Amino acid sequence: MSVMKRMSMIFRSKANKALDRMEDPRETLDYSYQRQLEMLQKVRRGVADVATSRKRLELQINQLEQQHNKLTEQGRKALQVGREDLARAALERRAGLDSQLNDLRTQYEQLQSEEEKLTLASQRLQAKVDAFRTRKETIKATYTAAEAQTKINEAFSGISEEMGDVGLAIQRAEEKTETMKARAGAIDELLASGALEDFTGPKDDIQAELDRMGATTGVELELERMKAELGQGVAPKQLGQGSTPDAQQQDAPQQAQQQSPQQSPQQAQYPQQPGGGQ
Repeated sequence: MSVMKRMSMIFRSKANKALDRMEDPRETLDYSYQRQLEMLQKVRRGVADVATSRKRLELQINQLEQQHNKLTEQGRKALQVGREDLARAALERRAGLDSQLNDLRTQYEQLQSEEEKLTLASQRLQAKVDAFRTRKETIKATYTAAEAQTKINEAFSGISEEMGDVGLAIQRAEEKTETMKARAGAIDELLASGALEDFTGPKDDIQAELDRMGATTGVELELERMKAELGQGVAPKQLGQGSTPDAQQQDAPQQAQQQSPQQSPQQAQYPQQPGGGQ
């Protein structure tokens, strides 16, 4: 295949696809109906022209018949008065009219037959046009309903171009909103921890240090409270009851506190110093 043929085929295929997208069946049906109406109008004009010609021949035939009758009457009167020559002349003229009348009557019959054919064709074409109009309106209504249903279904499913753009816009807005919320939360945490400084307010290093100390103190107090709760909830275990050496080492300080009630209050108040001094 030559390059020009390939280019021509590609161009025709592209043009056919573009025309297929642009084509609207409703407009095509309306155009076809308009063409049929024009054809029907031409047929009706043809019927009218044939009828006009037939009527003109009919008038000519009537005039010739009147002349024929007049010549016949003149020949009869000429014979009555003894003028055979006049009678012969009248009959000769009437013979010429007979030939014309025969030709006109033949043409009249042909035009009459043609008029009947065109009238029948016009009636049939009119019936076809009426049927096409009814079918056209039905197809247009069905196509419009199907188009509307398709758009509704595409809108519900989100695959339409307009709804797809709206869905993408909503998704981008939600993502940006979540990003901004996360950024705002991170900045708040950094400001609260002191990693970032608030440049919009006055700088107070002492207050910032006190706030950090207060936060640390709160954490230590909570830690001690949790240790105390855990210490109250754990009962001491005796040796030989399935306890492990690590658990025995952890329970040793608690046993020492339980075995020290015999110490005097003074010994409890003044613990011994290293080396035996109080």
